[in-house]
Parts: sequence; C-alpha cells; structure tokens
Amino acid sequence: MTTTTTLRLPSTVLSAPTAHRVLTGDRPTGSLHIGHYFGSLQNRVRLQNQGIDMFVLIADYQAITDRDTTGNIGETVREVVLDYLAVGLRPDETTIFAHSAVPALNQLMLPFLSLVSMSELSRNPTVKEEIDSSGRAGVSGLMLTYPVHQAADILFCDANLVPVGEDQLPHLELTRTIARRFNERYAPLFTPPEALLSTTPRLLGTDGTMKMSKSRGNAIPLAANSDETAALIRSATTDSNRRIEYDPQNRPAVSNLVMLAALCGGTTPEAVAEQVGDGGAAALKRLVTENVNEYFAPIRQRRREFAADPSIVGRILAEGNARAEEIADRRLAEVRRAMGTSY
Repeated sequence: MTTTTTLRLPSTVLSAPTAHRVLTGDRPTGSLHIGHYFGSLQNRVRLQNQGIDMFVLIADYQAITDRDTTGNIGETVREVVLDYLAVGLRPDETTIFAHSAVPALNQLMLPFLSLVSMSELSRNPTVKEEIDSSGRAGVSGLMLTYPVHQAADILFCDANLVPVGEDQLPHLELTRTIARRFNERYAPLFTPPEALLSTTPRLLGTDGTMKMSKSRGNAIPLAANSDETAALIRSATTDSNRRIEYDPQNRPAVSNLVMLAALCGGTTPEAVAEQVGDGGAAALKRLVTENVNEYFAPIRQRRREFAADPSIVGRILAEGNARAEEIADRRLAEVRRAMGTSY
C-alpha cells in the first residue's frame, strides 16, 4: 500500500460532482513548496478532475494580517499562479482570482461582522495559534476578523465544500454559524458549507520544525531546481542514530524525510526505512533527493514552459477575477435586498 494524500469525499460528491463547488486558496506570502503540494495542491487537481467546480482564491488582503506591508506581492502572486498551472490546475475548469480584485466579496464582511460577537472572534483557537506563531507583540484588527473574511470568501460563491485540516475546523464552523444567523435574521440565502477533511500526512520543515515556511528557510519550493533541492535536503535535520526507522513520535526529523521519500516514491514510509536500513542519514538524504527530483521533474518542466509566456498570469487572473466579481456582485445585491438596504 502506497502513501497518498486524500480527502474524505462524501458519497454524494462522488455520485454528483457537478452539484458541488469548492473554495480553497493561499495567502501569497511566499513561494509555494512541496508541503503545499502534498497538503493541498494535489487534492485540488483531483477535485478538479472529478468535475467539481473549483474556486481558488489568492488571498492577497490576508497577506497583511500579520505583516506591516504587502512587500513584493505582485511577483509573489505571479509565482503562485505559475505553481498552480504547473501542478495541473486548468483555468477553464478552475476559477483563480484575487481578494483585492473583487470588491463585492470584501464588502460582505461588514454585515457578516454584525452576526458574530467579539468574544466569539477572540476565542477562536485557530486565530489564537496564528497570533502566537506570528511572534508579534500586537496584531492588526484584520487578524482578529480573519475568520469572518474567510466566511465571505466561502459564502459569496455558494461554495458547499471546503477542504480543511482538523486545525481549521473552528474557522469553518464560524462560517456555518454566520450563514445560519443571516438566514434566520434576514432571508435564507446561504448554505452552510461542509468540511472536506484531509488525511494528508503533515510534512515538517527541513529543520524538523512543525511547518515548512519560506521565511524560515526550511521549505523546498516547487520552483527549485534539482541542485537547489539537493542542497536543501542535505541541510535537513536528522539525528545521531545510524539505523533509519519510521518513528514520527520519537524521531520526527528522520521520519519526516522518510515520509517525503515515500510520498515521492509511491511507497510506504516503512518500506523506505527498511530500504535505507543502516545506511544512515546520508543514504536517506540521497534517496529523498532522487525521489523528490524525479517526482517533481515534469511539474518543474511545465512551470518553465508557462513562465516563458509573460502574459499568461495576467490573462488568467483577469478571467478569474471577472467571473468571481460577477458572482460576488449578484450575491451582494441579494444580501442588500434581504437587509432592506437596496436603494
């Protein structure tokens, strides 16, 4: 049995995929990396290929939830779109759009904020975790209202399925609460979305910490070439035990490399550990490098081909933004009529 990344799809989704719409996305705070690929991108392509209507948001407004400026966000957004294309997202089947390009979507956050209390926002465990991990003494109001902004992202386009990990369920539950409260207070406009829970094994950073991050220098970007990949894997944290085992609890850094080799090699982590055996960290890192470079070679080749067309990202975003804006304008008009504010 091979190690795979999957979503727990309800039988109704499999039997009638065109009756469902998925909303997912990324904050453009840096290049996408192989943690993103196995954590979400791979599953987005699978959902797209099953005929589900996909909306993928580049959450550029949310890039400043824990930052003072947007930085070089234009170039980052371009890189993210190229990553999307390289892994197999197709703009004719998946709507790729940006927060800042859809005013009506963002305007929905105002009435939605009136449906939740300050205590509900401040005790959201996901927000607490993000504030703690930001390492900042204070955070902006945008961080506190992040779950409400996410609710607008989901509800504006009537997404009824949202891929999440267990740690993101509180965000989604607040979206469901906002939908129910609006329906009860004004008119039944919104369908509370359901979670698509991922069974993806979490990849640690190459330094053994809990999460890959470009800012921490512990991630392998999708755009990295084979030499860059090899250098990043050579620098990865291991331990002094020469015998390679898959033991995530007691040997997390080594087990992370074993899992990565298994994901890219189409096998199990136990089989990888058995294969390397007493070869030690050097042999493990060689195997990981070979598997990662072989697995991502066609993705990287496609990325280079897309990057050769300087106009492709602009065209894709223009088309995706236009579709999202049309849907958001209709939804905002419905909300205003329901609230009696359509003058």
